[in-house]
Amino acid sequence: MRLFVTGASGFIGSAVVPELLRAGHQVLGLARSNASAEAIAAAGAEVHRGTLDDPDSLHAGASAADGVVHLAFIHDFSDYEGAIKTDLRAIETFGDALEGTDRPLVVASGLLGSAPGRVATERDRPAPGATAPPREAAAQMTLSLAERGVRSSIVRLAASVHDEGDHGFVPRLIDIAREKGVSGYVGDGANLWPAAHRLDAARLFRLAVEKAPAGSVLHGTAEEGVSLRSIAEVIGRHLDLPVVSIPDEQAEGHFGWLARFLAVSAPASNALTRELLDWHPTGPGLIEDLDRGHYFGTPAA
Repeated sequence: MRLFVTGASGFIGSAVVPELLRAGHQVLGLARSNASAEAIAAAGAEVHRGTLDDPDSLHAGASAADGVVHLAFIHDFSDYEGAIKTDLRAIETFGDALEGTDRPLVVASGLLGSAPGRVATERDRPAPGATAPPREAAAQMTLSLAERGVRSSIVRLAASVHDEGDHGFVPRLIDIAREKGVSGYVGDGANLWPAAHRLDAARLFRLAVEKAPAGSVLHGTAEEGVSLRSIAEVIGRHLDLPVVSIPDEQAEGHFGWLARFLAVSAPASNALTRELLDWHPTGPGLIEDLDRGHYFGTPAA
């Protein structure tokens, strides 16, 4: 298949693109900058210039392909609502381009907050509302496109998709530990984050494109839950810093914007995803990956 990939030069996209190419697919990667275009071309994919807030470029890319893998998202916490609106418009554009074709549309989503108080499963359907995670509306829109003849699916990614080059939550925890002189966790540190190695996540996106049925909810997590205290302990060991509990009322002052994510426990099962797509994660776990040391070479950007 010829596949249009947004976020093709990003942390996850830079693993998804080679995975697709090795499987014999052609890739058309969205590039918003010269640096992105160079990275996409170097990976062996074709470059499509455009941005997430340019519906015409997105429609043209989707129309020229046999399917779409949508990985890009504007991670601007100063205008998160605007980023969500841009994402919704992009998915709507892809739906318009693919309507009635039965071509695949695979959209990256998140697991945090999808099933408060229990282990999330793929049977938990997106349900936007006042208390729902912010990106649930985009997930629901994606799945609804199945009724319009699009083979749409969502991949709910683990809170930590880890590997060299990670610039997500864990690198920020490491930076905060360096800044504060302690490796902290909130409360008793029992909150759980699901985790998956980047290469395992990339393989899941490829399998979803190839054979996920319309309307599928997939879980991109290899580990059901890693405790935040265990993450703090390995950070403290590598940085030779004390590991301490940060009281709930002091969490925001210590962790900043990350505090709201640390307050969530989000264990998640992948049993149905494994069964549906014959997906078997083989990469190292999060703690093992942290112990390899590459996260501690230089402070994360």
